[in-house]
Amino acid sequence: MSDLSLNQAIDNIYASINNDNEDIDLHIAALKAAMVRDGVKEAVFDPGKLAQSNRQGRKIMQSYFRQKGVKVSFAS
Repeated sequence: MSDLSLNQAIDNIYASINNDNEDIDLHIAALKAAMVRDGVKEAVFDPGKLAQSNRQGRKIMQSYFRQKGVKVSFAS
């Protein structure tokens, strides 16, 4: 799990979100580990790759990830 690069971890989260959040908690843990390893404080996601890219969907995602200890932002 900790062998993943930050980009691989983010890609796994996109896949999980588009697959009804399958194993999302495992992917968030892998992302968090990659962020710590790389010294990154915030994960940046492309809203166009999300299942629900509207404001409400992004806020729900931010809230859930924040509960897991991961700060999320979205690319413009």
